[in-house]
Amino acid sequence: MNIVVALSKPPGYSETFFRSKIKGLQESGHQVILVTAATDAKFESCLHLQHPKVHKNSLVQLLQMLIILLSLLTYLKQVLRYVKLERIEGTGLKRIIEKLYINSTLLKIKTHWLHFGFATMAIERELVAKAIGAKLAVSLRGYDIGVYPLKQPNCYNRLWKYIDKVHVISDDLYKKALKHGLSSKTAYKKITPAINTEQFSSEAIDANNKSRDLYILTIGRLHWKKGFVDTLEALSLLKMKSIKFKYYIIGEGKDYERVAYAAHQLNLKDEVVFLGRLDHQEVKTELIKTDLYLQYSIQEGFCNSVLEAQALGKLCVVSDAEGLSENVLDQETGWVVPKSQPELLVDKIMEVILLDEEDKRKIQENAIKRVQNQFTLEQQKEKFNAFYEC
Repeated sequence: MNIVVALSKPPGYSETFFRSKIKGLQESGHQVILVTAATDAKFESCLHLQHPKVHKNSLVQLLQMLIILLSLLTYLKQVLRYVKLERIEGTGLKRIIEKLYINSTLLKIKTHWLHFGFATMAIERELVAKAIGAKLAVSLRGYDIGVYPLKQPNCYNRLWKYIDKVHVISDDLYKKALKHGLSSKTAYKKITPAINTEQFSSEAIDANNKSRDLYILTIGRLHWKKGFVDTLEALSLLKMKSIKFKYYIIGEGKDYERVAYAAHQLNLKDEVVFLGRLDHQEVKTELIKTDLYLQYSIQEGFCNSVLEAQALGKLCVVSDAEGLSENVLDQETGWVVPKSQPELLVDKIMEVILLDEEDKRKIQENAIKRVQNQFTLEQQKEKFNAFYEC
């Protein structure tokens, strides 16, 4: 089976979900084609095609458009079908020509499935799959259904009409899609992120050094939706309770100054350590040192880092943002706290710190067992095979 995966850019170093998905499909005998925006970045794991670049120079753009449109003559059947579909939707001729250009790469592909890795990427491309005789799928991962429709109401009205199947990474995201217009009759499947469980060992439970300050860790982009400011407010309250700790943050992002200033303003400059971007092995090294893992996000589709922390037997406290409450089972594999309430977070941190060792170990063992049993790459591969076969 041929499957086209459409993303904005080739999967980055931390986007293990897409990398493992592509690898798993290939291992099952499928041919995978990755289509992204024009980029200098290359992806070597499968055929990588790119959308044509939109040039700022109008003359260069006009020449490029003529070349692309001429190249589409070989695919006249698909083009005519696409134009007809756009006309039925009321699209004007000028806009149709523009959309032929931006969708030209996809219109030339013969495939069974066209799968957009994020729903936002399917906007203006809703009709391509039907034009090339393929089935249309989209993934809902968090921002694309939890935030974007709030800024652009009804943005998916056309997409819902043409979609064949939806992939979600949590039940909460599916419920949000229904609220934003997805029909309950549309086929869908939940396939959560997964990790390479062979790389993680429960022996890390005993790796903590009780003689040092409490080691707290969060992994994530420095972005408002990760809830770093709320986390820091809670930790400032923890400091007032005379608890000695170090809070390490792995990640980088546009909100670094905002988070760093919040740490300064809350008198946490000696407790907060920004580690920046680390490779996978370095991340694992920091996780092994961790006493308490926090993921107090405002918006979060699921979060692989929380799975990795649980697989290593780390005590995890997360918010109830979307998929996090499915990732961590409250009071069973960790603790879930209502988001954006720092006072509740610090209360929960104190509760966890004061637990006796037997209760902590029970939570740790539950977390390890659940991740090992329910979030493996092999299971993910099998679920995606089933996704495309029906």
